[in-house]
Amino acid sequence: MSDRLTVESIARLVPAGSRVLDLGCGDGAMLDYLQRERGCSGYGIEIADDNVLACVKRRVNVIQLNLDEGLSMFDDASFDVVLQIDTLQHLRNTETMLVETARVGRIGVVAFPNFAHWPNRLSIARGRMPVTKRLPYQWYDTPNIRVGTYKDFEVLATKNQLSILDAFGLQEGREVRLLPNARAGTAVFKFERL
Repeated sequence: MSDRLTVESIARLVPAGSRVLDLGCGDGAMLDYLQRERGCSGYGIEIADDNVLACVKRRVNVIQLNLDEGLSMFDDASFDVVLQIDTLQHLRNTETMLVETARVGRIGVVAFPNFAHWPNRLSIARGRMPVTKRLPYQWYDTPNIRVGTYKDFEVLATKNQLSILDAFGLQEGREVRLLPNARAGTAVFKFERL
């Protein structure tokens, strides 16, 4: 997720000067933006060699780690904010990593493709898995292990005693606060432990 408006929208959820851990940071674009524009510091976690190299080129601190192994190397509340931007849907241990996000960070921010977005619903009604700008892969070659909806995350947060501080959808970089489960391709949540 590198669209400028999307990055700016998510970055607004991160208080200026925060110590940030970006899980599945990709090429480091979000953390780079947070460092330059919001005065943040921190680390990215990434597994892919090419992305780790891209982070280093951007001067983003990065640790190469498989997130399926967890975050035991970090103490409770060692970061102000932990980000999972387009990460949850790729993890085998989604619920565990969500709880770990809330443990390691005082605040968590997640963003993921919202499978309940109306074009996806229409595609399913036509008998096919959706292929959209936000979900660009065929069902048989997608890197997404999980698909979820805006509403599904609300249920998961409640189950894990997380308090949602802010929530909205994103559609083409614009915030969607009215009926985001149907009207937004991306679900965004800011939360903390109860």
